[in-house]
Amino acid sequence: MTKVPSLFLTIVFSIAAYSQTHIRNVTVVDVVNKKLVPGQSVLIENGRISNIAPAKKSKTPANAADIDGTGKYLMPGMTDAHVHFFQSGGLYTRPDVIDQRKQVPYETEIAWTHANMEDFLRRYLRAGITTVFDVGSTYNFLKRRDSLANAPFAPKVYMTGPLLTSREPAAYRNLKNDAPFRLVASVEDARRGLAEQLPFKPDLVKIWYIVNSDSLELTARRFLPIVQEVIETAHKNNLKVAVHATQRITAQLAVENGCDFLVHHIEDEPVTDEFVRLLKAKKTVLCPTLIVGSGYSNTFGQRTNYSAYELKNANPQQIGSVFDVKHLPESALFKRYRQIFSSAERLARIAQADSIRKSNLKKLADGGVTIAAGTDAGNIGTQHASSYLTELKAMKESGLTNWQILQTATVNPAKILGKEKTTGSVSVGKTADLLLLDANPVDDLDNLTKINLVFNCGQAVRPDTLIKETPLALVQRQLNAYNARNIEAFLEPYADDVELYTFPDKLTAKGKAAMRERYAGFFEKTPELHCEIKGRIVQGNVVIDKESITGIGERTLEATAIYRIENNKIAKVYFVR
Repeated sequence: MTKVPSLFLTIVFSIAAYSQTHIRNVTVVDVVNKKLVPGQSVLIENGRISNIAPAKKSKTPANAADIDGTGKYLMPGMTDAHVHFFQSGGLYTRPDVIDQRKQVPYETEIAWTHANMEDFLRRYLRAGITTVFDVGSTYNFLKRRDSLANAPFAPKVYMTGPLLTSREPAAYRNLKNDAPFRLVASVEDARRGLAEQLPFKPDLVKIWYIVNSDSLELTARRFLPIVQEVIETAHKNNLKVAVHATQRITAQLAVENGCDFLVHHIEDEPVTDEFVRLLKAKKTVLCPTLIVGSGYSNTFGQRTNYSAYELKNANPQQIGSVFDVKHLPESALFKRYRQIFSSAERLARIAQADSIRKSNLKKLADGGVTIAAGTDAGNIGTQHASSYLTELKAMKESGLTNWQILQTATVNPAKILGKEKTTGSVSVGKTADLLLLDANPVDDLDNLTKINLVFNCGQAVRPDTLIKETPLALVQRQLNAYNARNIEAFLEPYADDVELYTFPDKLTAKGKAAMRERYAGFFEKTPELHCEIKGRIVQGNVVIDKESITGIGERTLEATAIYRIENNKIAKVYFVR
């Protein structure tokens, strides 16, 4: 055998160097039977789990990489069952919701999402997400999916084509292969719309079942023949059908007519026992997407509350853009948005819908309906990869147990495309998409972030090797945390012995403890604090920011900050005032 102990902890380990990988004396997280199985040895060969046996009865084969799993937990890789790669998670990604094309042309946004799909994929894998479902994409992204297939840094990507819909937002018209929507106004339109998608080989098809709330059931039934045509034709082509339906009547009609996957929750009324029985009988998978609405309301209400984990792990440019509402030229517009989304009436409506979603989730899950975790990442405020843990915690708030939540993240999503026999659990014969954790995820969902290794089709990768640290990313992360007033996330990019200077050479603070003392209380006392970057220069390991700071009294402070990066941390900062 080949021993890979301490050396393994410092390098990326590729299964390609060995014919087999042996993880010995590990606790297996059995998500199917909801139990922990300690003292197991798991053998991986040719990208699959070839054997699981008690550690005392197994030996590491010759020419096998040997991994000591003592004190660690082996669980299936997770799935985000609802994402959109054509959306960045930033402020400029949905011009149909808030039109900021004067600030960032939508063509620029499209180009950015294409260029950064690889970054998103790396972040998903780093978060332990080995499979994603893009349920509402474009033809160009279907091509991008194919170009990134089987990359060692990429999760498996299952993708639909454009949403087949009764309503096409004007902002997305005439985008050709970049269009995420396809208007279908008749049954014949539905046939043509689906026929257009088939050459791009989508993994499934999606319907945007949007109806007029003033005549809900009438509008829903008027569009029903189109829904029926899409489902029937898709099934004839061996494609599953996902449906966006947030009202009980649209969801019910979709399921009654053969929909396979509901990608949103029912939020207009409590579900009945009859509805629960319908979904269970039809074996429909439901993805509740609990947090996506708060992404919008928190952004527009200017009360974003990203965790330190999100501020560290999200794409820094897009999470940073969410804070732009405080300084964009349309200040009157954003003040009005803030008033609307912070009004007692709007907050009460948000709370009511949230309560309905959560109580419905508890009832459906306890009633035996298959629930798959998904974030709707890419929408404004809902960041790719980093938002997943927040979604799981929202499920916890709904009353689901940690075992139920782990099932929604692993074995349940495998049922969307009927792949539960080949993936989704730590079982012999299944694909080796696995997570080796340093702590027990059943005890605490936060332990899902304590990833020692990710196995992607049997190839082991250290998560901290997936995203290359850059001076720009470090400086942007601390800026985002500054605007979020999150002291832990703010300190994270800095070296332990960081030095702060008043330019040119007056040392004013040294070390993180001094920074904490300086900024923690300051953040608490300045709820309107905001720093806008007026100009930025990146030169090697130095970043120079021209800053405009508001929220400290009545006046605006203008300053320049010079950040010097050493060993992937901000080591020195010079302030010029």
